[in-house]
Amino acid sequence: MSSSMPTIHDVAALAGVSPSTAKRAIHQPDKLAKETLAKVLKAIDALGYEPDQTASALRRGRNLSIGLLVGDILEPFFTSLTHIIGQEVRAKGYSLLIADNQYQADLELQNLKMFSGHKISGLIIRPAYGNLNAEYLKRLEARGTIIIEIDYTHDNSPFSHILLNNEQAVGEAVRYLYDLGHERIAFVGNHHTTECPEERHKGFLQTVKALSLPYENYLAKDMSNLSSVVEHQAYDATIRLMQLSQAPTALVSISGMCGVGVFRALKELKLRIPEDVSLITFDNYPWTNLVSPPLDVIEQPVEVMAKTTAELLLSEIESPTKAITKKRFPAKLIRRGSCAPPKKS
Repeated sequence: MSSSMPTIHDVAALAGVSPSTAKRAIHQPDKLAKETLAKVLKAIDALGYEPDQTASALRRGRNLSIGLLVGDILEPFFTSLTHIIGQEVRAKGYSLLIADNQYQADLELQNLKMFSGHKISGLIIRPAYGNLNAEYLKRLEARGTIIIEIDYTHDNSPFSHILLNNEQAVGEAVRYLYDLGHERIAFVGNHHTTECPEERHKGFLQTVKALSLPYENYLAKDMSNLSSVVEHQAYDATIRLMQLSQAPTALVSISGMCGVGVFRALKELKLRIPEDVSLITFDNYPWTNLVSPPLDVIEQPVEVMAKTTAELLLSEIESPTKAITKKRFPAKLIRRGSCAPPKKS
């Protein structure tokens, strides 16, 4: 061990194994016998060996790293997603690079170029609204980067995706409110058909039309041109909706972040939930079960979605099939008491 910077050959010599076995202990530990793996790990610890990621990337043409591009890192849904995906990829010897696109295509492109510079092996992306950066993504794919979309996909996207069954989720929520007796049901969230073509909006329209319910006045139109939806925008939209002469008797919030704004607006208007207005929101965030009353929610199976995405990505990286996988998971409607029959006028 002559070098002050130990090499994989030093590790192999100390452990009494071949260099290829020492490398396998780092990159494919599950393929080694427990005793052999223990010897190599002991040698790594004794020498303080750290793999040269740059040199490895030059040899392979890519790094042992995964890029994760989410919508907004502050949203609890993406925070949970990031945490679970991080655990999964690190368990297989990969590092995780994280960025968010704020749902904007131009910012997304900047981050894609950054990931490309790091020679990532795989990319998990929540695509931005607007134009799909298809040309650049195809360029990354041609260089060997495996790409999987999560949470959202553009029409005719050429990539594998893991999504919620959004139309089913919204449809179930609307029918739940309808069965309680509600006819004036409002949707709080993006609904621009070209700029923000959300499936949740599509599912809402399909369901209210099928039930012959009014809807034109019950869309938050002041939110329609936004690339992202945050609390204060949902708050403003709720104020406007509840000031209509025929105000909605029930509200469906497109996300947990929107739900905060909706809930705050109703409280400031001194409207009682569910006596004056019923409320159901996407995302089973902790706060939804701590407020009074606890909110009915549409829970996304974030853990299953995250693990499925990571497993699919890692499988394609190790043994590429070039198959396009499209999976959707059902949501779960959790009833806690924030929805009730509308009050009699």
